[in-house]
Amino acid sequence: MSFRLFMISAISGAIRRTMSTTAANGSRHFIAVCQLTSDHDVEKNFKTCESMIERAGARKCEMIFFPECFDYVGRNKEETVGMAYDLNGEFIQRFRDLAKKHNLWMSLGGTHHKDPAEPNLPWNNHVVIDNEGKTRAEYKKIHLFDLEIPGKVRLMESEFSKAGKSMVPPVDTPVGKLGLSICYDLRFPELSIWNRKSGAQILSFPSAFTLNTGLAHWETLLRTRAIENQCYVVAAAQTGKHNEKRQSYGHAMVVDPWGHVIAQCSERVDMCFAEVDLAYVDELRLMQPVYAHRRNDLYTIHVNEQHGRILLWHFKTAYGLVYRPDCIFYESRHCFAFVNLKPVLPGHIVICPKRVAERLTDLSDEETADLFVVAKKVQKMLEKHYNVTSSTLCVQDGADAGRTVEHVHVHILPRRPNDFGPNPDDLYKKLHDHDKNDEIKPRTLEEMASEAKVYRDSMKSGHF
Repeated sequence: MSFRLFMISAISGAIRRTMSTTAANGSRHFIAVCQLTSDHDVEKNFKTCESMIERAGARKCEMIFFPECFDYVGRNKEETVGMAYDLNGEFIQRFRDLAKKHNLWMSLGGTHHKDPAEPNLPWNNHVVIDNEGKTRAEYKKIHLFDLEIPGKVRLMESEFSKAGKSMVPPVDTPVGKLGLSICYDLRFPELSIWNRKSGAQILSFPSAFTLNTGLAHWETLLRTRAIENQCYVVAAAQTGKHNEKRQSYGHAMVVDPWGHVIAQCSERVDMCFAEVDLAYVDELRLMQPVYAHRRNDLYTIHVNEQHGRILLWHFKTAYGLVYRPDCIFYESRHCFAFVNLKPVLPGHIVICPKRVAERLTDLSDEETADLFVVAKKVQKMLEKHYNVTSSTLCVQDGADAGRTVEHVHVHILPRRPNDFGPNPDDLYKKLHDHDKNDEIKPRTLEEMASEAKVYRDSMKSGHF
């Protein structure tokens, strides 16, 4: 027997032993997965969902999963857009009430969420509701399927739905940490990898796959995402004929982290049930530690994500007053940008990694990439705000380079003609000396907070 076959046999045997062990005393969670044939009749669709919720509650499920378009499938673009609704309205409230009544968490896999700021184009929003009826997470679909081949086919999802602008970290649920996606997202492995790296144990793909693509790719893609990320995959689905123009493949299913389909619907309105065993996830990842073997020195996935909150803990001693959240105007996964206590030039700001690191070389590749992507975004915003076409970006990496704070940081300074006379490089002497110059008075917190708010608003409105 070859070494490769020997290893496959050994791992498979270990997995089988693991499965029998966890079956006896592991942590298992019971879920329900729904398959619908939604149409334009919202009330009829709701009644179907309600009966499924009652069935899941009777079977003591902890969570129920609904597919994309569980609310309705419009007969045309105008109807699809016109029927969109507010998530705080009566329709979703009925699901909140049922969640409380039946003690169920819910994955509502694709609401037509009306944006008050742009009501003509709704989001496709995956909403997670807990057993108290409260929203725990929202993920707005980021990949839209647009296809136009003249004389053959035209399907433009962007004409009746708008793309989300951010990914959402996995949400803690009673059945495990759940990564959120919707339908077409299934074809983009980076999103699933990011969810796994962010702690997901379950990946969800509520969908309405077409008949042709479903026949060819549906199960293959779902099993692939399960295997490569060592996660359970839960895929609620639409099935059958919605109207004269649209038909879905069905086959809602649950796939375990080894790639086995452990529950599946056929091609009619139905439900399937499965047990999610998180101990099995841990055991399998221990048996095949593929994520530990990833060559992050050669390749990585960089994510352009902005956090909506300020997460700072340890910069008080390093930066004195500057650590205050109201002086910060942008935050990513690994970095934050803030206004300067004693700016050398108008618009002089600083970007720091969140993790304390003395040198640039102490940062991981992921942190380094994030630091300079954030720097590029902020530079673009500042140049637009100050109407300039040049900037200086500087890292004083070590004491001999002029750094006075034992934490790596990037200076960004918008530049103007002759701001330091005939020699623009005189900036570096000024930068070296400005912290030591007692004649330059520190700004007040009010001044800094006011400037930070201007930049914060610019970063939000400009989509940098």
